[in-house]
Amino acid sequence: MIKWLLLIAGAGALYLWIKGKKQTKLNSDEAAKIKAERNKVVEPEVIVQCRHCSVHLPKPEAIRREDRYYCSQEHLDSLDDQGWLGSAAWRISPNQDIRPEGVAPDLVVIHHISLPPGGFADRNSTQFIVDFFQNRLDSSLHPYFEEIADQKVSSHFLIARNGEVYQFVSTQKKAWHAGVSSFLGREKCNDFSIGIELEGDDEHPFEDIQYSILAKLSAQLSASYPNLKFAGHSDIAPGRKTDPGIQFSWQKFQAKTGISAKKIPFGLDPR
Repeated sequence: MIKWLLLIAGAGALYLWIKGKKQTKLNSDEAAKIKAERNKVVEPEVIVQCRHCSVHLPKPEAIRREDRYYCSQEHLDSLDDQGWLGSAAWRISPNQDIRPEGVAPDLVVIHHISLPPGGFADRNSTQFIVDFFQNRLDSSLHPYFEEIADQKVSSHFLIARNGEVYQFVSTQKKAWHAGVSSFLGREKCNDFSIGIELEGDDEHPFEDIQYSILAKLSAQLSASYPNLKFAGHSDIAPGRKTDPGIQFSWQKFQAKTGISAKKIPFGLDPR
């Protein structure tokens, strides 16, 4: 009987010892976990500012475009109070100056450009245009570039063949796109116009996406400048310029934008 009592007591002691070891390990693990949590460095929440309205918001909630942030799609797709379009790729051109005092743009001039001429047909040459408007075009890359090396020009916007939109000059500033020009008797169209370049030429049809993006851009500009009229470079500099040219469909442009024909004073016929 005593033997059995001793055996049961020994088993009980062994059970209590094993249970104590387990509890000690659990306590140790819990203490280590608590210590690790206390020592954990909490990263501060990154706050960014909407480029359009200046509201502050957590970075993960913002819409990013290049190195800029926006609080909503609406603000991304609008001109800000400095004349910059959030959804465009900003490539600031030095070729700009101030509009005459009290003058706001009321004309959009549509152009075409290709560097080198026709270059977009077999390769992506958009960057050459960007470089040209920023006075960074390497003239050694093509004989035509040597011919235009000394020119200092710019436009407010460029719509590439793939629909990408670039902005070089604020709409509040004057870009150097129109040259010697006249619109319905008003000289110096740069003073009161916004220039939009389409990557293309007189030989090739423009891409459908370019018309769609041009229509969207026209609506975005009209939201800030409701009195805008639309003309081609050849309309304001006849005999000197041919763009946007015979390949540009004014009818397609008008159909996509819904703009009144009265705002296209030179008509919808190709020219």
